[in-house]
Formats: sequence, structure tokens, C-alpha cells
Amino acid sequence: MGGTGTTVGIVANPASGRDIRRLVAQASVFPTAEKANMVRRLLTALAAVGVERALLSTDLGGISAALLRATRTRRPAREGPWPKVQFCADDPITATAEDTTNAVRRMVAEGAGVIACLGGDGTARVAAAACGQVPLLALSTGTNNAFPQLCEATVAGLAAGLVATGAVAAEAGTRQANALEVTCGGRTELALVDVCLSDSAHVGSRALWNPEGLQRLYCVFAEPDAIGLSSVAGQLCPSPRDTPDGVMLWLAPPARARWVVRAPIAPGLVVPVGVREWRPFRQGEQVEIGARGGVLAIDGEREIELRRGTSARIRLRQDGPRCVDVSAVLTEASRQGLQCIEQSKGSVKDDGYLVHGGDAGTR
Repeated sequence: MGGTGTTVGIVANPASGRDIRRLVAQASVFPTAEKANMVRRLLTALAAVGVERALLSTDLGGISAALLRATRTRRPAREGPWPKVQFCADDPITATAEDTTNAVRRMVAEGAGVIACLGGDGTARVAAAACGQVPLLALSTGTNNAFPQLCEATVAGLAAGLVATGAVAAEAGTRQANALEVTCGGRTELALVDVCLSDSAHVGSRALWNPEGLQRLYCVFAEPDAIGLSSVAGQLCPSPRDTPDGVMLWLAPPARARWVVRAPIAPGLVVPVGVREWRPFRQGEQVEIGARGGVLAIDGEREIELRRGTSARIRLRQDGPRCVDVSAVLTEASRQGLQCIEQSKGSVKDDGYLVHGGDAGTR
């Protein structure tokens, strides 16, 4: 690859929204066609604000194939222009999270000013670990979407493009997210939403949907309207994402718990979760857990098996990914008049009235 000009990277995970929770709950399947259409809407919006080049991830799920066809068959005169589209096709496709990591790293190396990521909490976590301080725009196409924004892709694309081109400064249009750093042996993972210790012996199907055996829960933030494990804390002890501290909870079977929270831990799955104790998780604080074994779930997916006698350390950091704040970007763009409609020919402003072709308007 190569090239110059303002660049935005777009990663779309074909596997997001397709895990075991489709079988055990009523979670919807996010179709490949809609993911491809979201990318198309992003591209149109990016071009509208001056982005010159878009780097797209490749996959075996049909998204990149649909976009490649679109580059050959679309009608720019009717649909509007796109930036120059290039596919990140240099790495072999593994159908694992490594594909997202490789794509994001290449996009960063190619000078992307923003990385747009389509997926759930797990996809956003992988992208965040690879993008460094390049602003991340996480859009919701997964199962549990506590971290990604639920936003129309066209509007999100305008915001991403305004940040990438520098029309809106990163200081005004992005925010630094907190994160949980998990260290076990020589492995380090970053959680954007929560980390949960369960008494499971194995990772298994990864997606966490059954509250039985959950022991401790550590949340970066906890919002009452969230879905997933963080909704337990969100209802009992809310902690907004723009505050420096998180929250930690000691869980227990409902019969032995001090509080019982009926929490939406997955789409269509509202279950009682017992909480024995909770307290704030302070910025910079580090805790050690797991000497008796178990599995650590990171952002809703079981990732790390703790053997008996081993432990893991969890630390709340303030230097998580820098995220595009769509509302803040477009508010600043409006304040600066960056997207004002040009006054049409023949229109004049006279004494507070706008006149179009001889027809007088009112104030």
C-alpha cells in the first residue's frame, strides 16, 4: 500500500454478533449485508468532509467482497463520491481476532487519522489495543455493546472525517477512555468495560451468558442502561464512563447475597445476580485475584484460564484508547460553521429577511 492525503481506516468484524448467545438468548444476528452497507455510508460521509483515502480490512465473511463489488458497480453521480479505497490484503486471513489486530496496525502505519471499528465490545477491545493513540470510533454491530456507540454510520462518518482532517481538533472531539489492565504470567490484556472472575475450569465457548459461578466483577464504568455484566453494577452502584474511578463487586448466589439485581446480561436474558459487597475501584489501584483458579472473562468473553496457585493482577488505568465523541465533534463543527449550507445564488439578506428569487421569507 501507499499514498498520501488524509486517511481513515475501517475495520468490520464479520463474526461480531454471531456467538453462542444467539442460541441461549434472543440476541439478533447482525447481517453481513448491513455491515457492508454501514461501511458504504461511512465512506460517503468521509468523502463529504474531505477524507481522501480509506483503508478497509479484508475478511472471508463477505463484507470486503461486497465492498469490492461496490467500488466497481456504484454510480458516484447518484450516490456521491467516495475517498480512494484500498484494502489491507497483505496479511493472511485467520478468521480470528488477529485479523483485526493486523489490519489496525497496518492502518496506523499508513497514517490513518482515525480508526473506525464495526463490532461489539470484544472487537473494540482488540482494535483499541492495536491503535495506540490514534482516535478510535467504535460502532455497534455486536452482541453486548456497552462500549461501542449506537450511532447512524453516516453521522459517525462525518465526525470521524472532521477529526481525521483536523477540521475539529482532537482535544475538542475525542476523549481518553479508562481501561482495566489484566496481567497474568507473561500475558497482558486490556478491558474496556469489565473483567469477571468465574469458577469455570476452562474457557469453553468464550461468551459469558450464565451467571452461575461468577465470583468477582471489576468495571471500568457501569451505566444503568447497559447490557452485559456491567449492567449489574449499573443498577446497583452506577459509575459513569466520564468519571476517573470504576467499581468492583463481590458476587454470590442470590440466596446468600446482600442484594439481588435482575440484570440484562445478554439480549433477551434478564437474570437474578447476587451481590455480597461492592466498593469503588480507584484510578491507579491494583488488585490481585485468582489464587484458587478459575477463568477471567474480559469484556464478556472468557479469555484467561487461571491454574490453581496462579494469580492475575488487575489495574485501573486512565490511558485507555482515545475515542471519537460523535456528539462533541458535530457540536464543535456547528459552532465553527464547518458544515453550514452555502447560501444559494439569488439569495440576499436584507434587514433581517432572507429573500429567495423575489419571494420574501419571514424572520
